[in-house]
Amino acid sequence: MELYGNKTAPGAVLYVHGRAGSASEAERYAPLFPGRAVAGLDYRTFSPWETGREIRAAAEKLRERHDSLILVAVSIGAYFSMHAGLEGLADRAYFISPVVDMEKLIEGLMAASGVTEAELDARGVIPTSFGEDLSWEYLTYVRAHPLKWDVPTEMLCGTADELTSIDTMRAFAEAHGAGLTVMAGGEHWFHTPEQLRFLDDWIRRKEAIK
Repeated sequence: MELYGNKTAPGAVLYVHGRAGSASEAERYAPLFPGRAVAGLDYRTFSPWETGREIRAAAEKLRERHDSLILVAVSIGAYFSMHAGLEGLADRAYFISPVVDMEKLIEGLMAASGVTEAELDARGVIPTSFGEDLSWEYLTYVRAHPLKWDVPTEMLCGTADELTSIDTMRAFAEAHGAGLTVMAGGEHWFHTPEQLRFLDDWIRRKEAIK
């Protein structure tokens, strides 16, 4: 893990990046959580069952040194985090453009690639033109392990998110008692100056009322 901010503070933040991200992204979150140590995790695996274990191990390590923990997770990093068993370790969470319905996402990739379930079952793994491999093991795991999440959570997403619809986000938020903030025109990847200002202001507002 890479640490930023007040490394000896009583409270900590664990940042879990999305696809093609890195632990160094955690540095920009340090000013948003003054008085906390901010740790970025560079996970080495890319499945919910393996990456979930990595995230839990990182959370356990932080809780050995700090008396409270906030999770900040982006996109698939949020999905992996929800397979980490963080209830009792994380006090609250911020999800940015979280993947909350992986089964639907995989089925959409299969349809776009013209791959049937029978074909995927028979071949095991099928590469796609989208740069993502379809995996029967991954799909069956997702179906067998529906999300269970009981950490107080605030979610941020944009109306132009190309991976997850607002309706899907709202359904998840309602089912799990999470707060949901929607940025008009926001993309899945919050990266423009306007989007990043919105993200920063969102965290500051939410932290101010905790």
